[in-house]
Parts: sequence; structure tokens; C-alpha cells
Amino acid sequence: MNKTVNQKAWFLILPVLILVAFSAVIPLMTVVNYSVQDTFGNNQFFWAGLDWFDDMLHSDRMWNALGRQLMFSGIILAIEVPLGIFVALNMPQKGFWSSFCLVTMSLPLLIPWNVVGTIWQIFGRVDIGLLGHTLEALGVDYNYTRDTVDAWVTVIVMDVWHWTSLVALLAYAGLRSIPDAYYQAARIDQASRWAVFRYIELPKITGVLMIAILLRFMDSFMIYTEPFVVTGGGPGNATTFLSIDLVKMALGQFDLGPAAAFSLMYFLTIMAISWVFYTVMTTLDKRDGKG
Repeated sequence: MNKTVNQKAWFLILPVLILVAFSAVIPLMTVVNYSVQDTFGNNQFFWAGLDWFDDMLHSDRMWNALGRQLMFSGIILAIEVPLGIFVALNMPQKGFWSSFCLVTMSLPLLIPWNVVGTIWQIFGRVDIGLLGHTLEALGVDYNYTRDTVDAWVTVIVMDVWHWTSLVALLAYAGLRSIPDAYYQAARIDQASRWAVFRYIELPKITGVLMIAILLRFMDSFMIYTEPFVVTGGGPGNATTFLSIDLVKMALGQFDLGPAAAFSLMYFLTIMAISWVFYTVMTTLDKRDGKG
């Protein structure tokens, strides 16, 4: 017997679709329009075709920024994911201290991005910052405004401080969802702590970790406010990531055509990598379902 499908639910999501159309689709079409045209001001546009895309694909500036961006995202994921899992494994499971740890871990996530950048900008200053002044007192030559390595370390530590909590909270939620029967069986078999993590906990939280990796990758790949406030993309172009370079091109130089083409390629890159993550996540879910 065929079931009647109620299509009235579409009316409930219609306002969301309209909102998305105005907030995402229309601005995207505007960017597409700018990417195939050139202008000399006075609201006069000239057809440029795919010239801006070709220029960006052969631009050392864009590829250098992409290299810095990929390096930053890779370092961030390599630090925050294992660190978040470690923190989640060592958090109390219940009671007052469990709630205390959850609230404490959530605090960095509540701080606005520009405030995080300002905090670390002041924190790292040699003259008034606690970190900078302490390192100088210890004889460490630290100055994130002049030294490339110091700038990278500062931006990375700042991001780890800000976002490791997200990975830890997601991993903690995944760990708490594991039935106690698995741990009882491990105790009966006298499994070691590493064996419990390797064969019980890690496989069970793989889906949650993939979500954490996807969220952290997308956010780190689009990072702008924090490094811009702290270093302004410097020293030189050392911390000029894709988003910072795009803003400089669009607003600083007012090269709307190249910036529009740049932003579309930026957008498609994030979409492609996110699709890879999504494909992996769905494959893992199907495999776990069959298991």
C-alpha cells in the first residue's frame, strides 16, 4: 500500500529558504557578476570573461597565501584534535567537577573573535603583556611583530587556546554515549587502558571526531579576525592567510574583479574539501551501521 506523503512541511521551511536566498545566494551572484567584469569607476563595467580567474591561478601571491593557509590549518588540526581527545579522556565523568570542567571548557568559546585577538595582542607585548614581559625576563628574544616564527607561534597558540575546547567537548559527548557494557567487557578481559581506547573508545567516537575535524578545518581555513588583530598579516606577509589577503585585495587595493574571482575559488576550495569530509563521515556511518 502506497503511503501518502504530506508536502505541507515545505511551507514550514519556506521562510528559511527565502532568508538563505537573500543572505547567501544573492550576494554570491553579485560576486560572480564582479568576477567576470572590470570597472574603472562611475558604475561602468566592462566584460572581462575568465581573465581574472586566469590571473589568480597564475598569481604567486594567491598560491603563497594558500600555502600558508594549508600549513596553518594542518598544524592546528594536528595539535587540537589529539589535545582535545586527551582532555576529554581525563575529564570527570559525573558529579560537581564534571559540570565545573564543562563550564570552564566552554568559556573560551564564548569570547568574541576580535576580543580574543585583542587579548593575545596585549598578552604578547613585551612592554605591558604578561607573556612578552615574562619571556623577556627569562632571556627569550620574543617579539611577534618582528619575528616570523614568534608571530606563527603566537597565532597558533592563540587558536589552540580558543578552539581546543570545541574538540574536547565533542569528544567528551562521544565518550559519554558509549554504553557501559563495553567497559564491563573490557574489565572482564583485563584489557589495558590503551586497548580500551584503541578498540572501544576511538572507534565509537570516530564520527564525532570527523565532525570536530570538519568544523575546525572550515573555521581555521576561514580565519581572519584573530590573526589580523594580533599581527595584521605580518611581519611582512608571514601570517597573511587567504582571508586577510582577500580583504587587502578587495578593500585595500579595491581590485574588485580579481578579489571576486579569488573569493569564488576560495569558496569552491572550502566546499570541495568539506565535501570530502562529508563523504568520509557518511562512509564511516554506513560502515558502523553494517557492523
